[in-house]
Amino acid sequence: MTEQHSSCEDRVDVLIVGAGPAGLTLAIDLARRGVPCRVVEATEERGVNPRCNTTSARSMEIFRRLGLADDVRRAGLPEDYPTSIQYRTTMRGEEIFRIDLPSSHEVLAGAGRQGWPTPEPQHRISQLYLEPILERHANGLPGLTLERGARLVELLQHDDHVEAVVETGGTRRTLRCAFVVGCDGAHSAVRRQLGIRYEGVDAIQQFVSTFVRSPELGRLASRDRAWTYWTYGDRIASLIAIDGDSLWLNHVAFPPDHDTEKEDPEQLLREAVGGPVEHEVLGVVRWTGRRLVAKRYGHGRVFLAGDAAHIWIPVGGFGMNAGIQDAATLGWMLAAVHHGWAPPDLLTAYELERKPVGEQFAGAVGAQARTSFADVPPDIHLTGPDGERARTEFAERLAATEPRRYSPDGFSFGYHYAGSPLVIGGEDQAAITMGGFRERAQPGFRLPHVWLDDGRSVLDVLGPDFTLVRTDPGVDAAPWADAARSLRIPLTVADLPDRWPDRYPASLLLVRPDQHVAWMGGADARPEELLQTVTGRVAARQR
Repeated sequence: MTEQHSSCEDRVDVLIVGAGPAGLTLAIDLARRGVPCRVVEATEERGVNPRCNTTSARSMEIFRRLGLADDVRRAGLPEDYPTSIQYRTTMRGEEIFRIDLPSSHEVLAGAGRQGWPTPEPQHRISQLYLEPILERHANGLPGLTLERGARLVELLQHDDHVEAVVETGGTRRTLRCAFVVGCDGAHSAVRRQLGIRYEGVDAIQQFVSTFVRSPELGRLASRDRAWTYWTYGDRIASLIAIDGDSLWLNHVAFPPDHDTEKEDPEQLLREAVGGPVEHEVLGVVRWTGRRLVAKRYGHGRVFLAGDAAHIWIPVGGFGMNAGIQDAATLGWMLAAVHHGWAPPDLLTAYELERKPVGEQFAGAVGAQARTSFADVPPDIHLTGPDGERARTEFAERLAATEPRRYSPDGFSFGYHYAGSPLVIGGEDQAAITMGGFRERAQPGFRLPHVWLDDGRSVLDVLGPDFTLVRTDPGVDAAPWADAARSLRIPLTVADLPDRWPDRYPASLLLVRPDQHVAWMGGADARPEELLQTVTGRVAARQR
């Protein structure tokens, strides 16, 4: 093994460890903001087993801002494939309950768009198809370098930089980095280097996930197509359509103390389907569903995001999606510090904002999992009136618990940073829930969406950095522009018609680069003090 020391070519502004969705989203965001970055990924090739299979509405909004949403929307399931959820005794058995959800074609056509709380509804796409899209876009951006087969070995922090030792093909080199972000998953090398532990519940449930190719299963599903079939044979299982044809993922849940090594994936598939089905096993993963959040989201110049910072049972895909939210928050903060219009102390707000969200997501996901995997009445398998009655009663239970799981708008639009030192006027809030949110602007929350007359979303008129949204043209924006220019803070002014007072209940709304409201008020504001507060230069005073 040879070792090389840092040179001019080995200086990195931001080193991102891990090329999953969180790491690639962060890299793309930074590159678009003019921050050179390098992504190192230990594996030579992407994994072949499907993992997350849903991209949330908020993630799709982030991808829209990054110019990725259309490519993502057109990938995954065929455009005409429904994203519905069915609950059945077995796939061949009796239907118990269903949630009908639209296909990509219906979303792209804008069916019902005036009632959407977002310009980008959630999208069912396996991580198998999402990651190549992100990687392709990343490879096309100037200032962004992606290295596969490069493993982080060691980190050494200094006051003004971080030394990262990276090994590639038996050769070690030292990179001099301004900042390092660990997006390297549950077994994060970055988190280990920082000595940060997870806290929470180490095992909620055990799972066996079997990835199969089965044209016969595709033909069986074509009788009444759905994205996910929940089945209640000997075990609770979910059969997920990966490509809308022959690729399927069978998740089977077990108690947390169960030894899944004894379970036969072939038998588990037969139980879920309700009989034998011709198939080829492409991969089997035995894993533990957890509820863990890192004690810290970083230290010094090193930060954690995605699964490196939090892991929980995959309800609604909000492990990956929370990581994408992490990236959106950390990305603008790193860019602000890099370009000199915010001090390094701004970065302390990252943990203060994202860790409470991670903890509340973990609690809500855990509660939903306990509900979804609760005991199932065995009589649902009976024939005749007794079976019908049991299925009807079970359907009533599912109707009360499951819709929020598959349209978790609270996790997309209800999470907030109301308690952040970078937010002025934030109020105490109830705990984040999967379904709860208000379509009314509030400090700390993402700016609510509305369609404008030209067909754009209000989110589309926001600038790349801070935006002053003005709903009253009589309020002078010149003092804001002057203050921003004096402080060298990039600021866009966007005028909205005063047609939605219930949605935007202030004449001025200051919106951050991550589309969250930093402050709301009127003509009596003190722009310079407010701008210094929201960029971490002074502590909040105006309330």
